[in-house]
Amino acid sequence: MKTTSLSRRQFLTTTALAFPYVATRSWAKSPNSAVRHVSFGANGMAFSDLNAISGVSNVEMIACAEIDPARQDRFARKFPKAKRYTDWRELLDKEAKNFDTANVSTPDHMHAPIAMSAMQLGKHVYVQKPLSHDVFESRKLREYAAANKLVTQMGIQVHSSQVYREAVELVHQGAIGKVTEVHTWSSKKWGDTSPRPNRKDKIPAGMDWNAWCGVAAKNDFIKGYYHPGNWRRRLDYGTGTFGDMGCHIYDPMYGAVGLTAPISVRSEGPAPVANSHSWNINAKIHYVFPGTKYTEGKTINVTWYDGDQRPDANVQKRIGRGLPGQGSVLFGTKGHMIIPHVGKAILLPEDKYKDYKRPEIGAVNHWESFINASRGEGKTSANFDYSGPMTEAILLGGIATRYPKKELHWDADKLTFSNNSSATALVKREYRKGWEVKGL
Repeated sequence: MKTTSLSRRQFLTTTALAFPYVATRSWAKSPNSAVRHVSFGANGMAFSDLNAISGVSNVEMIACAEIDPARQDRFARKFPKAKRYTDWRELLDKEAKNFDTANVSTPDHMHAPIAMSAMQLGKHVYVQKPLSHDVFESRKLREYAAANKLVTQMGIQVHSSQVYREAVELVHQGAIGKVTEVHTWSSKKWGDTSPRPNRKDKIPAGMDWNAWCGVAAKNDFIKGYYHPGNWRRRLDYGTGTFGDMGCHIYDPMYGAVGLTAPISVRSEGPAPVANSHSWNINAKIHYVFPGTKYTEGKTINVTWYDGDQRPDANVQKRIGRGLPGQGSVLFGTKGHMIIPHVGKAILLPEDKYKDYKRPEIGAVNHWESFINASRGEGKTSANFDYSGPMTEAILLGGIATRYPKKELHWDADKLTFSNNSSATALVKREYRKGWEVKGL
């Protein structure tokens, strides 16, 4: 579908006028009523999300916004009657009165701008992990959704799986006693230690590269370096391995221990390489969180590892076995637990727990929960009240990697590092001129 350019001023003026009507309509959905849905993104994870959502009973796919026309084909084949846009702002402008819910499944740097703009129209939003690119954005999305009673869900679908739900419940029912220490890791390497290529390539036909860059810095287009998948490695657009996989792997541990905002964070791994414009690999990030009713002490230590980094030999000796490629290990006062990603929790020592009665808990459809909640049926479990603080904690780890071997003291209420003003400056970045979003 041919689209026209829409200025930011035009977009804000139009949506401000539309807001009162749309908000009332979106909140008034009755049980079992039809839900009209749009997708921001049309391929990759976006297609997975919109495909799952469209499979929920009584959902109508209205439109998608996909900035690369070459990536619209799958959507067009599956939803021939739905409209297609390349500019997300144009979709919001033209379809404001025609949809109730949206999934935001774009590169990380555009999660918050699109989600906030949709919520300001009264729309319920499903946003891929991580919730945002920056800490400040996560906080503002959570606050706005809560203040306006909007249904939200972050795209950590494994959160709703039987194995992750069971792992959380095992800790809550005291299977391993009080938690004393946590280690969590991923073998992925969403980073790059090489300098950015010194070249500028031709932009694909029909693709608006300026709009792809959106609120972030506009770098020269380099084929394969950013789009469609390697943006995860880049500081301006992605959040590295921790942002990508941490939201999945941290999730059952975070929920099981009942964590909130950390007190401090310290990176023991390498900083981004100068002139690489990319996250590094092989991170080791140590957190101190306030203790909870599920922990033994007043604080709890949690350490993240990625790439080739792993918990040391002492940790493996204490659990008496090897570790999965990705997952967590929780040490407790009565026993220990490994949570593989994605797999059944392993209670240790195994002889002690061979007859342990596990909780009877099943899986939940993550996408269906979101749609049903938008109808007024039930609630989402990875809403922004839960996923927002978790995302904030994970993104703080990314900031810490820029200050190796320095402990950063975090004041969550003020969104500042009390002992490092330059680190605080990374909590919120200024959006590119012409791409400002109200509330962010």
